[in-house]
Amino acid sequence: MVVHDHVDDAGSGRLPDPAQVPCPWRDSYPPEAPTTYPYPPVPLTRLLDDAAIDFPHNEAVRFRGASVTYRQLLDRVDRFASALASLGVGQGERIGVLLPNCPQHVVAVLAAWRLGAIVVEINSGHDEEQLAHQLSDASCRVVVCLDSAYPRLAQIADRTPSITEVIVTGLHNALPFPKNRLVALRGRWDATSHKIVADAPAWRLDDLIKRSPPAPPPVEIDPVENVAVLLYTGGTSGSRTATMLTHANVVANAFQVRLWLPDIHTGAENVLCGVPLFHAYGMITGLGLGLLSAATLTLQSDVDVATTLATINKHRPTILPGTPALYLALSEAEDVDAHDLSSLRVLLSWGAPLGVEVATAVERLTGARLRQGYGLTEAGAVTHANPVSGKAKADSVGVPLPDTVCTLRDVDDPRRPAPQGEPGELAIAGPQVMAGYWNRPEETAATLVDGWLLTGDLATVDDEGYFSIVGRKQELIPVGDRSVYPSEVEAVLCQHPAVRQAAVAGVPDECRGHKVKAYVMCHQGAEVTDDEILAFVAQQLAPYKLPRHIEFRAELPRDVAGRTLRRQLSAETDRAAA
Repeated sequence: MVVHDHVDDAGSGRLPDPAQVPCPWRDSYPPEAPTTYPYPPVPLTRLLDDAAIDFPHNEAVRFRGASVTYRQLLDRVDRFASALASLGVGQGERIGVLLPNCPQHVVAVLAAWRLGAIVVEINSGHDEEQLAHQLSDASCRVVVCLDSAYPRLAQIADRTPSITEVIVTGLHNALPFPKNRLVALRGRWDATSHKIVADAPAWRLDDLIKRSPPAPPPVEIDPVENVAVLLYTGGTSGSRTATMLTHANVVANAFQVRLWLPDIHTGAENVLCGVPLFHAYGMITGLGLGLLSAATLTLQSDVDVATTLATINKHRPTILPGTPALYLALSEAEDVDAHDLSSLRVLLSWGAPLGVEVATAVERLTGARLRQGYGLTEAGAVTHANPVSGKAKADSVGVPLPDTVCTLRDVDDPRRPAPQGEPGELAIAGPQVMAGYWNRPEETAATLVDGWLLTGDLATVDDEGYFSIVGRKQELIPVGDRSVYPSEVEAVLCQHPAVRQAAVAGVPDECRGHKVKAYVMCHQGAEVTDDEILAFVAQQLAPYKLPRHIEFRAELPRDVAGRTLRRQLSAETDRAAA
C-alpha cells in the first residue's frame, strides 16, 4: 500500500511532513464527500447562534417528553452565562460538569463556552477517588451537578479545595408536569445538610437562570488557541490525563462528520444521543453534529435497549450514534418487531469492532445504513469511517475523513515507516487533533510528534486505503519471541456459533513470559465446553496464538464507548492468582 511508500525523514530523526504524505484513500470517497473543507474559525457557541437565527422555533432538545426550541435554548444559555459571570467565572476558568445526558448538560456546556471558560466533562459514574482526582487536577472552581451527586462532592471536599461554587439541578427540572412533581417527590434533597464550602450553600441552576438577564458579557475567543473542553482519557500511554480540545478542534470534527453523511437536511434532522455527552463521541456526534445541522437532539440518560426502542418509536430520530454493544442488544431484542424503526436513516458505530452478523441484522431491522468508524479522544472523537453512500467494508473502520492524514509507523521506532504489509502504529494529523494533555508536557511531547498524533493503536491498511485496527501497543501479548494481537484471536472466537462476545488478554507464564487467555460470553441457552471452543479456534490460528485457558463470563467489562477493558481482565486474573 502506498501509505508506506512515501519519502521518510527517518534519517533526520523526524517523522515525515503531513503535507507530503500521499492520501490514496481519497479515491475511495463517495462523490458527495469533499477531500478538504474551509472550516470556519468560530467559537462553538456560533453554531447555536446560527441555528437560533435560522430555525428559532425548531425543537433543539428533547428529553423524556419535554422539549425546548432553539430560541428558548439560546435564552437559557445566555441567562446561565450571565449567572456564571456574576459568580466570577471568566475566560480560561475550569467548570466541572457532572451530569448525565439531559437539557441542563447542554445549557451548562454552552454557557461556559459563551464566557470562554473551559468545560471539564466528568463521567457521572466515577467513584469518589476518580472524581477527586479530576476535579483537583483541573482546579475546578465551579461544579454543575445533579442534586443527587451533591453529597458525593461533600465527601471529597477536603481533596478538592479549588471548588468554591456548586450549582445543582435535578432531572425533574427538565420534565413536564406532572412528571416533574413525581420525580421531585421521589428525590427530595436538602443542601443545608451537605455543604461543600463553609457558608456557601449550593445554587439552584433553574433559579440562577430565572433571575439572570440574557446578556452575558462579551468575550473574545480565539478558536484555535482557546481550549473548549477537558476530556479525561486513559491517554495513549494508559495514564488518566485530560485531553485539551480547542473550539477549532470540536468545530472541525463536527463539520467532518457532517460532510461525511449524505442527504443531511439542515433544520430537519433528529439525532438520538444515548452516548454520554461527557464522552468525546457523544460531544461530537451528538451535541456538535446536532447544533451544526440545527437538528433536534433527543437525549437519553438511560441507554438500555427497551428505552432506546421506545424512544425511536415515539420520537422518530433519523441519525443514531451508537456502539457495538447497543447494536448487539437491538439485534437480539425479542420485541423489536413491535417497534417502528423506519425513521432511522444513518447509524454510526464507534468504540469497538462491529460484528458482520450484528450489522446485517440491524440494517435489516431498521432499513438504515449502519457504518463502522474509528476515533479517539485525542482527535476530537472521529477520524475514520466507512462511506455511508459508497463502499463499506465490514472488517474495516473505513477511510480517513476529509483533511485527515494517516501513516503507519514502526512499532518500536515511529521515525521509521511500518514494514510493507505489516501492522504499524497509526499516526494521525488533522484539524481535529488535540492541543495536548492538560498539565502534562512530557506526555504531550511523547504523543504529539512532528505534527502527528501517535495513537498507540496498531492498524493495517489495504490497497484501497481502508484501515483496520488490530490492537493497542500496550495490549500486544508477547508469547516467547512473538506477539499476539488480541483482536485477531477475538475475531476467530466470535465465529463460533455459541459465542456472543469474547475478549483476550495476556497473563503471566513461567515458560514463555505470557500466554493467551480468553474470556467468553455465550449466547443465551448455548451449551459449549472450553475444549470445543479451543478445537474450533485451533483450526484457524497458529499454535502460539491459541488461548491456554477459557473463562466463561456473564458480562465483559467495557467503558462508556463500548471498548472491552482488557487490562481490567488481566488485573483480575493477576489478583486471583496472587
